[in-house]
Amino acid sequence: MTQILEKAFNEASKLPKLEQNALGQWLINEIISERKWEETFAESEDVLDQLADEALVEHAQGKTKPLDIDSL
Repeated sequence: MTQILEKAFNEASKLPKLEQNALGQWLINEIISERKWEETFAESEDVLDQLADEALVEHAQGKTKPLDIDSL
């Protein structure tokens, strides 16, 4: 465990139990969410690469036009 994380847990241990539980649950949820995001992004990376390549080809062929934000 890093020193900064150890310091954070030490400070959190001084909180009332209800706040410790809330903080602990929040941290767990954040870690789980981050893992899911990383897995999802890793699975879609090939698709994103393909879409980017297609967009670059279309741009090079003059098939794209500048985005007019006012028309959205």
